[in-house]
Amino acid sequence: MRKLPSGRYQARYLGPDGLDHPAPSTFATKTDANVWLTEKEAEIRRGDWIDPESGMVALADYGKAWIAERPNLKPRTVALYETLFRIHVAPDLGSFGLLEITPGRVRTWRKDRLDAGTGAVTVAKSYRLLSAIMNTAVRDGLIRRNPCQITGAGHEPSPERSTASLTDVFALADAIQPRYRLLVLLAAFGTMRWGELLGLRRSDIDLDGRIIQISRSVQQISGAPVVTSPKSWAGRRRVAVPEAIVPEMRWHLRVFAEPGPDGRVFLGPKGATPSRTNFHRIWRRATHEVGLPELHFHDLRHSGATLAASTGASLRELMQRLGHSSARAALIYQHATSDRDRAIAAGLDSLIAGIGAADTGEGDDEGPPLVGARSGT
Repeated sequence: MRKLPSGRYQARYLGPDGLDHPAPSTFATKTDANVWLTEKEAEIRRGDWIDPESGMVALADYGKAWIAERPNLKPRTVALYETLFRIHVAPDLGSFGLLEITPGRVRTWRKDRLDAGTGAVTVAKSYRLLSAIMNTAVRDGLIRRNPCQITGAGHEPSPERSTASLTDVFALADAIQPRYRLLVLLAAFGTMRWGELLGLRRSDIDLDGRIIQISRSVQQISGAPVVTSPKSWAGRRRVAVPEAIVPEMRWHLRVFAEPGPDGRVFLGPKGATPSRTNFHRIWRRATHEVGLPELHFHDLRHSGATLAASTGASLRELMQRLGHSSARAALIYQHATSDRDRAIAAGLDSLIAGIGAADTGEGDDEGPPLVGARSGT
């Protein structure tokens, strides 16, 4: 420690790496400089010392390397991460070293994104990506603590999705171009994702057993279709379809699908795999025709899952049918309808009536039967 001509104090120490490390700034008093040196000595003794030079790696460089080094990411996920980082993270934070990204700086960045009109969902995704990158920096020993400390900032708002009734589903199937009629029906009654539908081959469909094998998905990457595995390990599954749509499946396979066991089930009018952009225009026309302009194609999967839940399907059954690996995702479809809830209440009435009759005797008019009367509860 030494006193500068300005009257301020400079502090330096010998690090575990054998190099001399100055404090990032000078101190107003000798006591302040001493406190800083004492903290550094304690960090070295605990084994918590972090090389400040390593922590000054620019987030722009570290973030790009982080995305490139993630194992087993789907091409579409890589594209999403690269876009979020390039557009929403790097412009404001990329030039800072990892140690310079403080909780306050993260709060300012998030607020600026929201104030600039960036959607809440996009900001939440960007925040989660930044937090994941900084978590790795902690594990790499480059920073001591993740600066992403905003409670709930990574949570995406999830408004209630639109739901199509049975009548709506068939109305949409009637309104859309005939080659996409089965696409609509399987999205709803097979609870299949867009990519899973496009990935179907003739050999995946067992008409006699009414079973569809889901083992691949098609994603649009830079405008080109890319065949990948399903969204998660649970996405590989077999889905039973209602017997009522088997004739629709037979007709579609005969008229529109490619020939041969490996023939694609869904094709555009010129033989190409349908793209989201082109299909969106077709979908919009159909939804407006039937008076459901706000309905998204993915809402058909939500509708089918809700219908499946209303039949009394268990949580495990819903998870399997939807290809969900966590109960949390499947739970949102167990919204009991009022009719189903009344049926449950009626069933409870029957149980209560049976216990009451056994405990009080039929025709006993001394008062209401009490559930649990045998135990005195």
